[in-house]
Amino acid sequence: MEIDHCVFPDNLLYDVENNTWLRIDKGTTVTVGVTSILSAIAGRLVRTSLKPLDTSIERVQSLGTLESERFVGPVPSPVTGVVLEINDKVVGQPRTVNVSPYEVGWIARLRPSNLVKDTVLLSAAPDSRIKFAQKIAQFHVRCFKAFPDREMYEIGTECTAVIVRLNEQLTTMSVGDVVHLVSDDPTAYVEMVAWTDRSGQSLVDWRKEGNLFHFIVRKVR
Repeated sequence: MEIDHCVFPDNLLYDVENNTWLRIDKGTTVTVGVTSILSAIAGRLVRTSLKPLDTSIERVQSLGTLESERFVGPVPSPVTGVVLEINDKVVGQPRTVNVSPYEVGWIARLRPSNLVKDTVLLSAAPDSRIKFAQKIAQFHVRCFKAFPDREMYEIGTECTAVIVRLNEQLTTMSVGDVVHLVSDDPTAYVEMVAWTDRSGQSLVDWRKEGNLFHFIVRKVR
């Protein structure tokens, strides 16, 4: 399911209020992670702290903490259980949660102790559509095909000058890093397409909202 470019896989259950998801694995374990909404609200994560193995967790008790430059928040567990595994990758590379919240960026695996009762309080993606849409609108969430490392808001600036600034930004970034560029120049789309052809950089995503253009650019060279 997709709402305003934010994706919510149909094979998961959601605790919409707490922005977490649950996947029931084979056997006696479940996997827990956070939604694309929380990833977008938090911004680029710089630290992830998770509870140690064998910790007993009650439903909505925190499995750990996510931190960015503008956000510090818990990861409330959607079920009661015991922590069997934590995702070391998101501890070492917190941005993994931003880039792949439903796959590589999962948070923890638990052995649930009251799964039938707890899942009654969760909902499937189609049943969550209205509440997710309300949250996206409330928090002005924008989801893109690639999560930005940097933001550039170039309002009232001609696109030729914007591109000069973008080139300057890219020189200080690593290959693979992503820029979210916002421009109100009416020629922005044409200019950006021409720029990507010249520069060899990748225009991953774009959209227009009112008089604003949003571009997602990945440095590839």
